[in-house]
Order: sequence, then structure tokens, then C-alpha cells
Amino acid sequence: MSLKSFHIVFIAISALFAFGLAYWSMAEFMSSGSMLLIAAAIASFISGFALIVYGIHFLKKLKHVSFL
Repeated sequence: MSLKSFHIVFIAISALFAFGLAYWSMAEFMSSGSMLLIAAAIASFISGFALIVYGIHFLKKLKHVSFL
């Protein structure tokens, strides 16, 4: 696995974890009402979207580099 492939997989998994944390934070917020959890959910959503944008930018920047 090339470094480019690993980087793309790592970014995708990180984005999934960020959205998973956002989902969990929202679920916990619904049961407890803690404002800290809603802040964590918002931060996680923003991080997940930022990771997706970064991944797209990374792919465009290195489109001439092969995956092998």
C-alpha cells in the first residue's frame, strides 16, 4: 500500500470516527442535556466535514501520483 493510499484510507476512517463521535454525543445530549456534549457534537461534525474537504483537496493535489 502506497503512502498516498494509506493517507486516503486514514482520512476516510478519521472522518467516520468524527461523525460517529458526533452521533454518540448527540445521543448522550438527548438523554443528559449537557451543553458540553452538544459542543462536542458540533465540533465533531465540523471536524468530519473538514476531513472530507481535506481528503478531496489532497486527491486533487496528488492526482498525478499513482496509487501503487
